Amino acid sequence: MITRKSQLLINFLNIRVIVNGKDIYTLPPDKPVIIPLSENKAKLVATDGFHITKPLELNYHLPHTYHLKVVCAIDNNLLLTGVVLLLLFSLVGLISDIPFLRILSVVPILYFLFFYYIKRKEFVRIKMG
Repeated sequence: MITRKSQLLINFLNIRVIVNGKDIYTLPPDKPVIIPLSENKAKLVATDGFHITKPLELNYHLPHTYHLKVVCAIDNNLLLTGVVLLLLFSLVGLISDIPFLRILSVVPILYFLFFYYIKRKEFVRIKMG
């Protein structure tokens, strides 16, 4: 069984799970999807079309159930912290006319864009549990 973790950024993505490079399952938000596996070895990959996770290999010998979650590297707390810092530094930079604070207000956006575009394989992850 695989689910999407309830995160703000991942709710905007159309996440699909690809099993063994041929079976594709769409993950709706907040609903688990049961993926039947017919082989003893399975390779799972989650993607939204732009981001793709590292392959997760499942090896089992007996009937077994795995509970997996697809999560985003930027969780709700990190996103909220970035927005608060952005607003705080922008406001202080506008009031005090210190150019360094204006430049510093762009750092959270650059950090989020770095994860989104540069570290694409780490933006969306599959975790156990």
